[in-house]
Amino acid sequence: MALRKFAMNIYVETYGCTANKADECLLIGLLKQGKHRIIDNIPDADVLILLTCTVIGTTEQRMLSRLKVFQKTYKKIIVAGCMPAVQADLIKTVVPNADLLLPNSLQYINNIISISKKKPTFSESKKTHLPKDFKGVIAPISIAEGCLSSCSYCITHFARGRLRSFPFEEIVADVCSALNQGCKEIQLTAQDTALYGLDSKTNLGELLRQVCMIEGLFRVRVGMMNPAALQKNLASILSAYQHPVIYKFLHLPVQSGDDDILKKMNRGYTMKEFTQIVNRFRKSLPTLTLSTDVIIGFPTETDEQYKKTIKLLQNIKPDIINITRFSARPLTKAKTMKGRIPTHIVKERSKEITKVCSNISLQKNREHIGKNYTVLVTEKGKQQTLTGRSPNYKQVVLKEPVAIGNFVNVNIIDATATYLVGKLI
Repeated sequence: MALRKFAMNIYVETYGCTANKADECLLIGLLKQGKHRIIDNIPDADVLILLTCTVIGTTEQRMLSRLKVFQKTYKKIIVAGCMPAVQADLIKTVVPNADLLLPNSLQYINNIISISKKKPTFSESKKTHLPKDFKGVIAPISIAEGCLSSCSYCITHFARGRLRSFPFEEIVADVCSALNQGCKEIQLTAQDTALYGLDSKTNLGELLRQVCMIEGLFRVRVGMMNPAALQKNLASILSAYQHPVIYKFLHLPVQSGDDDILKKMNRGYTMKEFTQIVNRFRKSLPTLTLSTDVIIGFPTETDEQYKKTIKLLQNIKPDIINITRFSARPLTKAKTMKGRIPTHIVKERSKEITKVCSNISLQKNREHIGKNYTVLVTEKGKQQTLTGRSPNYKQVVLKEPVAIGNFVNVNIIDATATYLVGKLI
């Protein structure tokens, strides 16, 4: 099959988690290697690429809505991300002529663009050691693909498959490439970063130590960890977190404050074990920023079980709490569970817990007023402000003009539930 030789204008639109953002950097790097042009508007594009997310029903509907917009342009459409792996038929109902690109076959993007006839079957490849194009100073970098867990509500592990950890040296090479492109914040991402290395006789702690040995002035954010996976190498990971390069930030989803619900979710840990992990981290890292997730309205969740989640949050006081209403996803065990909670009850619970969480976050952020931090300025904010991150990954808003990518000394003068306000010192 002959390949077209001329360059095309490519429009890329991305949704979802940091892993999808890392995939976007990989796609753009490959497209530029193929001499294609990346543009930021649909009318001037020859090809439209949508990197999809389907973690909950509302996100799925958003993806379908965007595909309908794409379809009206009569341009070539490529659908990537998680949806092609688990909802190919659904995609085809909206964009029947679209090309589908699975998460583990991104390296074939230029083949799909260039080949006009029937596409061959593509094999899986690692996402390391491939060209990547990073925007700004933040670099999302995948350290693994897939997962070993099987949470009863999660569609993503069907889309991304079983765990495949990437080699140390290739991840380090990706980090070095990002630093050479001017990046200052490295976001190590995976479906569950704590699982890293369990398929290759190593672990996340060892990887972090390798990354911290790289020369240069930068910081590293470690992505989400399942408590069940974190328990397997807690000591090694916690030791690696001591390095000043690592943001003192832990994203540890709890999902529910009730052990029976956690068991139905197939999360693999108890409330006691979750609390013990948090206490270990806070004892070792007193400035830790703790982020967690909760699902409201999981099938059979009683008012008492819901109240246990609120009680847990009030006791643990996470800095950041992401709230999601239960969404029944295709292929998952939770979709067929009996005891679905009525929508109006889920909405009431969600509204109540949102207020509780906002108060907790505001209380936690106000504790930082008067403190001084060295902040990495990462991007432009609203109304001519700039935003950056403290060493514990608190978002800091600055009104004074400073260069993105710089480290600046800041005094915290105010706080909201979602960010701190800083002044240069």
